[in-house]
Amino acid sequence: MADTFNYRIDHHGSLVRPAAFLAAEASPEAQFEAVKEAVAFQRKLRSTVVTDGDFPREDFRSAVFDAVSGFRRTEEAGADGLTRWVAESLPKANGPLLADWAGRLTELTVIAPKASLPSPAYLAATCFDPGSAASGGPASARELGEALAEIIHAEIELLVSRGVRLIQLNNPLLLAHTAAEPPAPGALSFEDALAVEALAVRLDERPEGVRIGLCPGWTAPAEVKRARAERLYGQVPVDRWILPYLKGTAAELDLLRALPEDRDACLGVVDPAASGVDDIDTVMARIDAAAELKDIEDMALSPSRGFADSAAHPLSTAEAQRLKLIHVETLARYCWGNEF
Repeated sequence: MADTFNYRIDHHGSLVRPAAFLAAEASPEAQFEAVKEAVAFQRKLRSTVVTDGDFPREDFRSAVFDAVSGFRRTEEAGADGLTRWVAESLPKANGPLLADWAGRLTELTVIAPKASLPSPAYLAATCFDPGSAASGGPASARELGEALAEIIHAEIELLVSRGVRLIQLNNPLLLAHTAAEPPAPGALSFEDALAVEALAVRLDERPEGVRIGLCPGWTAPAEVKRARAERLYGQVPVDRWILPYLKGTAAELDLLRALPEDRDACLGVVDPAASGVDDIDTVMARIDAAAELKDIEDMALSPSRGFADSAAHPLSTAEAQRLKLIHVETLARYCWGNEF
């Protein structure tokens, strides 16, 4: 697809927060200074995307929780290890989610910034509370998801108007539903999740160079059912799918094999949580196998997930993060030379 080369060297958005940033209550000015340093760090590494590292937020969901009413923080830990929030009423946005920060990022870099958001289906699946439904909250996870999809859709349009050209939604739950033996539906069925995600990402007009991507999970299931993977790709009209590709397993290849020809694939070839990285030849052999299924001109490379699911619990040290991002950049140059 056109303009894929602009985003060959990608990452999910979240970066390890500097120790000094976590040691004190950072003022907005201090946050912005930390973001400026993060932008310089990304440009020095020749990344083709620039984010704010999620520095102003507690975790990758906080863009919504910080700016949308209707949610209550609990003291429980969810299945993903993050603090659980529950929806006590239908959500209502109190202002932009990320657009103000994105506007400031455009002042710091010559390339358009990237923005990452939690997907509405992910939030609906993890925040719906039947108990709240009985006391006036959302009647179902689908109703909650549709309300969130409207908010996310409006934010995507606002981000594009502020100069953002690559927007990524994250739903770590979706890939499990492509398994040969999928999990129980939970609060939100696979069919409802796809419908909710589709509501969020449909744009009547797509300006030149804009890409909307979806990361459906950090790891592939043990075995993929082709029909379920095709349903995932077919019902959610995003341009780019950010897929795990850490081992080149049959399941990882099946996810790529099911991808429609007109969609980009961003392969997560480096694990932020691992102690090291695989050597160049090993990863290039995997990429060669992927290129037999998908035109390499319609692919990009990235780590398989963000470097910090939450500010206080990074998956890597700052130095390991630097080395892994360099590894992604090196792999990209092995694939495409210097054409980006």
